[in-house]
Amino acid sequence: MQADEMEVPINNINNSNKQKPLPKVKELFKNQRKDSEGSVESPNLEFEYGDTDSLTAELSELYSYTEEPEFGLNRDCFEEDFRSQVKGKKWVELGLPEQKAYVMRLLDTLEVTNREKRLKVARAVLYLAQGVFDECDTEVDVLHWSRHNIFLLYDMGTFTALLELLSMEIDNNQACSSAVRKPAISLADSTELRVLLSIMYLMVETIRVETEDDRPEWKTARETFKTELGSPLYNGEPFALLLFTMVNKFCSMNAPHFPMKKVLLLLWKTILFTLGGFEDLQEMKVRRRERLNLPPLPEDSIKVVRSMRAASPPASAMELIEQQQQQKRGRRSRRPLVKQDSLDTYNERDPFKNDDARDEEEDSDEADSGIEGEVDPLDRDVIIQPPPPLPLLRPPTERLSFPKGLPWAPKVREKDIEHFLETSRNKFIGFTLGNDTETLVGLPRPIHESVKTLKQHKYISLAEVQIKREEELQQCPMTMGEEEVEDTPTETLYLGMLPNLSQYVIALLKLLLAAAPTSKAKTDSINILADVLPEEMPVTVLQSMKLGIDVNRHKEIIVKAISALLLLLLKHFKLNHIYQFEFVSQHLVFANCIPLILKFFNQNIMSYISAKNSICVLDFPHCVVHEMPELTAESLEAGDSNQFCWRNLFSCINLLRILNKLTKWKHSRTMMLVVFKSAPILKRALKVKQAMMQLYVLKLLKIQTKYLGRQWRKSNMKTMSAIYQKVRHRLNDDWAYGNDIDARPWDFQAEECALRESIEKFNSRRYDKNQNGDFVPVDNCLQSVLGQRVELPEDFHYSYEMWLEREVFSQPIQWEELLQAQ
Repeated sequence: MQADEMEVPINNINNSNKQKPLPKVKELFKNQRKDSEGSVESPNLEFEYGDTDSLTAELSELYSYTEEPEFGLNRDCFEEDFRSQVKGKKWVELGLPEQKAYVMRLLDTLEVTNREKRLKVARAVLYLAQGVFDECDTEVDVLHWSRHNIFLLYDMGTFTALLELLSMEIDNNQACSSAVRKPAISLADSTELRVLLSIMYLMVETIRVETEDDRPEWKTARETFKTELGSPLYNGEPFALLLFTMVNKFCSMNAPHFPMKKVLLLLWKTILFTLGGFEDLQEMKVRRRERLNLPPLPEDSIKVVRSMRAASPPASAMELIEQQQQQKRGRRSRRPLVKQDSLDTYNERDPFKNDDARDEEEDSDEADSGIEGEVDPLDRDVIIQPPPPLPLLRPPTERLSFPKGLPWAPKVREKDIEHFLETSRNKFIGFTLGNDTETLVGLPRPIHESVKTLKQHKYISLAEVQIKREEELQQCPMTMGEEEVEDTPTETLYLGMLPNLSQYVIALLKLLLAAAPTSKAKTDSINILADVLPEEMPVTVLQSMKLGIDVNRHKEIIVKAISALLLLLLKHFKLNHIYQFEFVSQHLVFANCIPLILKFFNQNIMSYISAKNSICVLDFPHCVVHEMPELTAESLEAGDSNQFCWRNLFSCINLLRILNKLTKWKHSRTMMLVVFKSAPILKRALKVKQAMMQLYVLKLLKIQTKYLGRQWRKSNMKTMSAIYQKVRHRLNDDWAYGNDIDARPWDFQAEECALRESIEKFNSRRYDKNQNGDFVPVDNCLQSVLGQRVELPEDFHYSYEMWLEREVFSQPIQWEELLQAQ
């Protein structure tokens, strides 16, 4: 990724620090303008995080609103062909043998050389996959027949036929060169590709989703299809690798007509289907820990996060002004009652409510100046004195059902215990015992109790076991022998991606940058709107509004697909082997992924999450079953009635999780968060009242708290309290005080280079075929050596006599020297 693409977010974030501190009231108005979406009364978002949205929503996002006329075209192509073959019957009236016979004839016609005829047949197949909607009365009927037809199409071998056609279209150099020369690319340039990708997406997504009434043969077909997609059966590589190649080709400007939204959606769903979703990951993690005889996980993280409730966001600037005016008038006789909120669960005060203006302006220059560091007398009471007990609003018996304590069990690493003992031994007995965590001779009784408590919460991760095993394999290659690598879909995918992994990562981040709402259009940036712009641009205001909504929706779907895809890859590679995860992570970091995600969040995040870039009446399958009402500018502006946009909230949580994955236990990368002034950006994201999103924001704030300085911590005590209540504790982690040895100056290059060296050793040992050349045994038997067949060039026997004369007969042998050498 080009460096200049990332200058915008970094400069935007840094420029604010060069201004002088503003007066109090001006600050409050500034914060209100910047964070106008924040409100104490903002509602809780009833959002349930999962692998995907509902099936209907996922199917509707496949199509742009510009493609709506093509539904009728697909139907016409099917009916024209169907009527010529079947007289007087509808598709839904045919028996299964008749339906199979018709599909078989369609597949035969797909192999014709005539391009137009082939496209018509492909449209007929797409109409079948869409559920023969003209013969259905309700959306449920459409989904029912779509499911029936898709399993029938798969059973008849349609996916393999489509794959061959897709490969032909990808290698169609004439179409690529024509698209490169065109000044403006539209839907018409990708018609064949869009039809093929739509059928394949419908097949992957529909077969992937399990339902209660699935037939036994459908369950068998699902497992077979899953195995096929994850295996190198398609041209010797997994299907996902072909789609990665399409993404890379598009981003290198060699195929600007590729419909990227459909490619990314299909790639994401293929990875999700073949590797598994988040719940599958949790089950695989549990099984792998059992296999390695590791203790079970302290809790199910998915269930814990789902049971958490959101805290309230900071108060708005106008409320803070009123509060300050009341203070000046001497109205401090009693504090306003704090609302009962989600944090009643832990019997604590709300960490975000009634925040003052200081909490919104966390730039380090201002914090260090001391202007914002002074704690208001009203807040000083909160910091120094314990809060007064809240009045009981419910009977005491009712409160017994509430969960008590913190949501997460604390964890301790082996390294933490070693560090604690090393410090204690140096202090009490004056020397250390290396990595010995058992010997406690000479240490006082409280230290014994501390070590006992630490060991009770000791957690050994799969990554630690894998790193230790890798070190043993590197040190003793002959003794340990060859490693038995389990042939999993994740391993197959990594092996296929390995040669071009950096190109794939950069291509995905380029697309993410182009689709981000904070990105400005550049002349040299890639055009991701090729599969949404119509041939004829809109001429009326209504058409322009519709296209504007379509373009914004298109970008949101691309962000959703890329964020989910990257997160899935990181989680699966981390489970498969830690160094596979580190390899992908390092490429993401070097391609400026961290500032890119921060740039994404440097916007009015509440507006992004509540965006209404949808036209419900145009969504599939609603648009093909119901009569189309007349669209007006007012109806388009109103949008849907949903409280939030599911895909945008899903994307935000995914990007935060990716940022957590990249920075966890990496102090140099954590310092990148500090350097890019991420604290105010992340704190604004806390305004979204959704527990899972708040959790990952607080995690990111926690890891950099020790680097932000005492003044920042002093003026953000309520955020610190929220971190304490919601984020997992590491028992001897001084995150809140900055006393950790890791908070000292660091060498970024040394840390990343050491990691890179370990990754390269792992890849070389595991995947380099010529890596054991030094350990091949030497054959010392003369007869055996002379009896070996040596591969010689074809023309060697022609010049053999000349070679013998030149190299043997004409060279005098110095027998004396040979004897002396002996």
